[in-house]
Amino acid sequence: MADDPFALFNLWYAEARQSELNDSNAMALATVSAAGQPSVRMVLLKGHDPRGFVFYTNRESRKAQDLGEGAKVALLFHWKSLRRQIRIEGPVSLVSDAESDAYFASRHRDSQLGAWASDQSRPLDSRATFEARFEAVRARFEGGPVPRPPHWGGYRVTPERIEFWLDREHRLHERRVFTRMGDGDWDEGLLFP
Repeated sequence: MADDPFALFNLWYAEARQSELNDSNAMALATVSAAGQPSVRMVLLKGHDPRGFVFYTNRESRKAQDLGEGAKVALLFHWKSLRRQIRIEGPVSLVSDAESDAYFASRHRDSQLGAWASDQSRPLDSRATFEARFEAVRARFEGGPVPRPPHWGGYRVTPERIEFWLDREHRLHERRVFTRMGDGDWDEGLLFP
C-alpha cells in the first residue's frame, strides 16, 4: 500500500470509477449546526488533490449554514462493489471564485439553470412552482451563457485524518489511518476492526 494517503486515495478512487455503476464520486457529507444538530447528506466529489476534496452547492442552503467559518466536517466514500470505504475529517473552506466559475461553466446547461431556479433546502409549495421558476430562468438566459449565481460555489475539505477501511471476512476488517501532524506530514497507523 502507498505511504501517502493521497496516492492511496487516487488508487482506490480509480478502481471505484471502474467498478461502481452509479456515482462513484458520491460521498456522504456530515455537518453540525451551530446549535449542535448533526446532519448528513450525499454530495458529489468534483475535485481532489493534496489541498483537499472539493464539492459544490448553493451557499444559502442548510448545509452551507453548517459550513460556516471554522466548521469541521466528515466525508465518507463507500464503494460496495469493492467492499471499501474511506473516511475523511477536517476543516472546510470556500474554493476561489475562479475555481467555482470554471466548474460551473463545465456543468450541463440545465444544471446551471437549476442553480438559479432553486432556493435549495427552503420550503416549496409545489413542484409546479419550481418548474415555472426553471422555465423563467431558461427564458432569461436564452441564447447566451449562464453565469454562476453569486450564491453558488465550491467548498474544500482539508483532511486532518483519512481512514481507509477494507472489508474482510468475519468482520476481521483492515483499517489504516493517516493523521496530519503539525508540520504537515502524515502519521500512519492501524486500527482494530
